[in-house]
Amino acid sequence: MKRKKGIQNFLFDYVIIGGGSAGCVLANRLTQCGRYNVALIEAGGMDSSPWIRYPVGYFKTMGNKEFDWCYYTERDSGISNRSIPWPRGKVLGGSSAINGLLFVRGQQADYDAWRNLGNLGWAWQDVLPYFLKLENWEDSEASCNTTYRGFNGPMSVSSIRLRRKIVDAWLESAVNAGYPRNLDYNGATQEGVGYFQQTAKGGKRCSAASAYYHPIKSRQNLKLFSSVKATRIIFDAKRAVGVSILGKKVKQVVSARKEVIVSCGAVASPQLLMLSGIGPGKELKKNGIMVYENLPGVGKNLQDHLQARPVFKCNAPTLNTEIKNPLKLLGMGLNYLIRKRGPITLAASLGVGFLRTDKGQENPDIQFHIQPFSMDKPSITSLHKFDGFTASVLQLRPESSGEIALRSPLVDDKPLIRPNYLSTEKDCATIIKAIKIARMIACVQPLKNLICEEFQPGKNVQIDDDDATLDWVKNTAVTIYHPTGTCKMGNDKTAVVDERLRVRGMRNLRVVDASIMPRITSGNTNAPTLMIAEKASDMILEDANK
Repeated sequence: MKRKKGIQNFLFDYVIIGGGSAGCVLANRLTQCGRYNVALIEAGGMDSSPWIRYPVGYFKTMGNKEFDWCYYTERDSGISNRSIPWPRGKVLGGSSAINGLLFVRGQQADYDAWRNLGNLGWAWQDVLPYFLKLENWEDSEASCNTTYRGFNGPMSVSSIRLRRKIVDAWLESAVNAGYPRNLDYNGATQEGVGYFQQTAKGGKRCSAASAYYHPIKSRQNLKLFSSVKATRIIFDAKRAVGVSILGKKVKQVVSARKEVIVSCGAVASPQLLMLSGIGPGKELKKNGIMVYENLPGVGKNLQDHLQARPVFKCNAPTLNTEIKNPLKLLGMGLNYLIRKRGPITLAASLGVGFLRTDKGQENPDIQFHIQPFSMDKPSITSLHKFDGFTASVLQLRPESSGEIALRSPLVDDKPLIRPNYLSTEKDCATIIKAIKIARMIACVQPLKNLICEEFQPGKNVQIDDDDATLDWVKNTAVTIYHPTGTCKMGNDKTAVVDERLRVRGMRNLRVVDASIMPRITSGNTNAPTLMIAEKASDMILEDANK
C-alpha cells in the first residue's frame, strides 16, 4: 500500500477498531506476549469522569452525548410505531463504562445451540474456561460452586450486597409462589430468584477499561488512539491492510501487518463493514459504495431484549423518596465516602429472577430485574414522587429479529436501527405470560402487604385481558440495552464470520464483539461479550503462531 501524500501512516501488527468491552480485552491479551505491536482505536474519549467510576453514575452517562452515541431506533410497528433511545457507550470501555454493571453469563444451552448451528468450539464446555479466565470472583460470603467461578481474572465480580426491604419481599414472595431460590445463577443452573452479581471493585465500577486496559496501558507495544473515528477499512484486493481514521479534522491511516479487528459493537460494526464495502451488495451500490464482498447477512439478525416495566406503589421506603430527603442523601454520601457502601454502589437492578412461563419450557424463558425505585425514563429527575418499585421483565430468547442498515454513505450519519420487536406470535404470548407472573407474585405474601396499588399496567388493564396487556406493553416497553447478532457467526448464506470470527471471503479481517452471536444469550450480554473477546484472543494468537 502506497503512502498518500499529506496523510500520516502508522504501522502495527494488529489494529483493533473499538475500545469497548471486546476491544479492551483484545488490547490486553494481544500485547501480553510482547511479540506484537497493537493499535487500539476508540471514537470516544477517556473514561476519566467520576460518573463512570460511581456505579450509580449510569443515570448521568446514559443519554449524555459525551459518553453515549445516543442512537434512536426507527419507528417500530411492534411497539406502537414508537422510536426509542438505544444507548451505546462512546468512551473507552464502551458500554461497560455506562451499563448497569450486571454480570450474567447466560444458559449452558445457549452455547450448545451455537455449536449445534455448526460453530465448532463454541459449546458450553468450550466457553466455560474463558468465563473462568476473565473473572475474579470476590464474594466469599456467597455459597457458590467453585467449578463455575474464576478467581484470578481481570474482571471483578461479586454478589450485590446492597439490600432493600421491598426487594427482599419480592424474592420471598416469588419463592412462596413456587419458584426456587438460586444463590448463583452463573453456576450449575440459571433458574430461580436471588440477588444480581455485578462488576464492581471497592465500591467502584469495574469496566472493561479499568479491568483490562488501564493495568497495561504503559506497555510499549500498545498505542491508544482516542477520540478518533474509523471511517473505513482499507483493502488490498481481498486483504484488510489498515483503517482510515479521522481525528480533529486530520486524516490518518493505521496499517496492519497481520489483522484488522472490528470491535465496534452490534450497531457500529456492521455499519463500518458496509461503509467499507462489505455487506449486502445491492444496498451498498444504492449508497454508491464499491462492493469488496457481497455478504447479505451484514446488519441482519439484529436481536435485543425488550423489557416491560410493571410498577407498584408501596408502603416500604424506596429510593424514590429516600434520594429526595436531604438528610438521607447526605447519609448516602457519607456511607459511600467512608465505607464504599450504600445506594451509590447501586447496580441497575438488585433482585433477579430467571423463570419459566410454563412447565413445558425446558429452561427459563423470562428474566426479572427488580429495582427499588420507579421512574418514567432513566434519570434521577424522573423518579416518581411516591415510594415505588419496578418489576421489569423480558423474554430471554425472542424470535423477532431486525436489522442495522445504512442511512447514507457518510460515517457521521447514524445507521438505521430497525429492531422489529414483538413480530411473532410466540414473542407476544411470552411477554403476556410474563406480565401475569409479575402481577401474580405481587399478590403473594409478604409482598402483598407492602403494595398499596399497581401503578403500571394499572387497574384499567385486567389480568385476564391479553389484548389490553399486549397493548400496554407495545405502548410502554423499551430496550434493556442488549443488541446482538448483526455480524453473526455461522456457515449459512447469512453468516458474516466463521467459527474463528474471520470475515467470510476476506483475509486478515475479523469481527470480535456481541454482533457475532448467532443467537442472543439468555440474559445481560456484557459477560458473554468479554468471553467472546477472551476466546478470540487465543484464536488470533494461535493463527499468528501458525
